[in-house]
Amino acid sequence: MSSSMGMASVFVLSSLLLSPLAMAEESPAFVAQNAARAAAFEKSQAELTARHQNDAKPQQTQATTSSADQSKDS
Repeated sequence: MSSSMGMASVFVLSSLLLSPLAMAEESPAFVAQNAARAAAFEKSQAELTARHQNDAKPQQTQATTSSADQSKDS
């Protein structure tokens, strides 16, 4: 009997403690902050992708010139 009362009290206390978080998800400030985070993440991902593509292009051209040099040597 005491373990079921303990479980019920844990459930009630956790729902009371987590209810402000549930309300925060609906507030306009939370939505605006979440949108700003998402936009910043997308921007950083785009910058990383562009930087990676720019870094990868010279490596590909160097590989083709080095293979052409090796065929000339043979």
